[in-house]
Amino acid sequence: MGAQPDPPGLLVLVTAVIGLVVASFRPLWRVARNAVTIAHEGGHALAALLTGRKLRGIRLEFDTSGLTLSAGRPTGPGMMFTLLGGYIAPSLVGLGGAWLLGGNRITLLLWLVVVLLLLMLINIRNVFGVVSLVVTGAIVLGVSWYATPQVQAAFAYAGVWFLLFGGVRPVFELQKLRSRGRMPESDADQLAGVTRIPALFWVGVFLVVDLAALVVGGFMLAGQWLPTISAT
Repeated sequence: MGAQPDPPGLLVLVTAVIGLVVASFRPLWRVARNAVTIAHEGGHALAALLTGRKLRGIRLEFDTSGLTLSAGRPTGPGMMFTLLGGYIAPSLVGLGGAWLLGGNRITLLLWLVVVLLLLMLINIRNVFGVVSLVVTGAIVLGVSWYATPQVQAAFAYAGVWFLLFGGVRPVFELQKLRSRGRMPESDADQLAGVTRIPALFWVGVFLVVDLAALVVGGFMLAGQWLPTISAT
C-alpha cells in the first residue's frame, strides 16, 4: 500500500483546531469521548494479553464509561501494566497514528483502526459496546473505501489530533473525581493497592505520558505543515 501525497499545510492546521475544539467543548466531548473510551479499554485489554493474563471481556457503556475484566494474579507486574494501560492508551494510539501520518500512510492507518476494532469486538460483552464498535468501524471503513484522498486525510488527521488532545483531558477528570471521593476504585487507586505507591503518583504518570505523546505527536504532525510554510 503506497503512501499518499503530502497533505496541504492548511489541512493539518485546521484539523488540529478541530481536534482541540472537540476535546475541549463539553457537548462535543460527551459524544466524541466514546472514541477515547474505546482506546482506553483497548489499552487495558492489550496490556492484559501481553502480560499473560486471560481476557474475560470488555464493556462499553452509554455514559462513556467502560470496564475490562481479566483473570490472573491480583498483584504483580501483569496486573500493574494492565491497570496502567488504560489512561495512556488513547495518547499512545494518537502518537502511533501521528507516526503513520508522518509517512503519509493515511489509508493504512484507517485500515489498521478497522482491524483493531474488529479484534476488540470479539471480546465485547454488552449490546451498546457492540453497537459502538460496529458504528465506529463502519464509519472508518466507509471513509477508507469510498472517500477521496483529501477527505481521508482530513478525517485521519482530525482523529489523530483528537486522540492526542483527548487523551489528556480524562486524567484531569480522574483527579477531579478522586479529590471529591467519587472514584475510589479508579485505575490510579488500584495501582496504589498493587504497588503500594500513592495513587497521585500514578495520576502524574498518566499525565506525563499523555503530555509527552501530545508534544511528540504534535511535532510529527506539524512537520507536515511547517515545510509548506517555509516554501511560501
